[in-house]
Amino acid sequence: MDTENMKKSDFYYELPQELIAQTPVEPRNASRLMCIDRTNGSISHCHFYNLCEKLRKGDLLVMNDSRVIPARLYGEKIGNNTFIEFLLLEQKGDKLWEIICRPGKKAKVGTKFSFGNGRLIAEVMEVKDDGNRIVKFECEGNFFTALEDVGQMPLPPYITEKLENKERYQTVYSRELGSAAAPTAGLHFTPEMFDELHQKGINTAFVTLHVGLGTFRPVKEEKVLDHKMHSEHYFLPKETADLINQTKQNGGRVIAVGTTSCRTLESVATFYDKIEEHEGYTDIFIYPGYKIN
Repeated sequence: MDTENMKKSDFYYELPQELIAQTPVEPRNASRLMCIDRTNGSISHCHFYNLCEKLRKGDLLVMNDSRVIPARLYGEKIGNNTFIEFLLLEQKGDKLWEIICRPGKKAKVGTKFSFGNGRLIAEVMEVKDDGNRIVKFECEGNFFTALEDVGQMPLPPYITEKLENKERYQTVYSRELGSAAAPTAGLHFTPEMFDELHQKGINTAFVTLHVGLGTFRPVKEEKVLDHKMHSEHYFLPKETADLINQTKQNGGRVIAVGTTSCRTLESVATFYDKIEEHEGYTDIFIYPGYKIN
């Protein structure tokens, strides 16, 4: 593919609406799994619970342990009770957040909004050049407790069914609060699968990348190279770096679970030309022609 002339239309494909699942399958690992043999290109279809059979002793799975916050808030403007919707993107300080909102024309600097009948109060502190807002929240007690009470999970726009169980939109290994959307590749793992993996000698390690605006912002530019990824915060701890390097030295495979884990590893490798503990921001955009380090 000619990278310089790649167009958005080169990546169009038909996705029938009726084939988009609206409710999660149970149990989690009963979802379908497509496997591609890289030696001959053959494709086979199985289920996610078969994953352990596809891996080898000494392999390492690297997963994103970021936890989704109920980042979508529906409320009203204080003074005239008109509707407002916030989507929290990134924490900037104590109760200080960058958000996107609609309708944006109502969210001028100094305007206040109420969510959950006053459980959360937000004031717009700044309007950024890209239209995002910086808002300061007020609440009694812990902010994240209040957010859990009044916020909703920010499901993708193609999911129209209401999510009854918020935990179903979390991976079973999520622990670091901060994402505006789930690192979805990991949603299919179950605790029992972890037991099976470890019994076979397959290791697991964790990085943290908080999923943000890049997930919600579509590619609008016709030329793919003109698209700018929104930066997202990541952390690769020393214990994970050590496990990755040991696995490589022992001839095992390091397998990133999902694009967020992959971009974290690639960003660190690009920064250091090797894998070691690192914390920072990544706006890496991987497309055909990109050479992985």
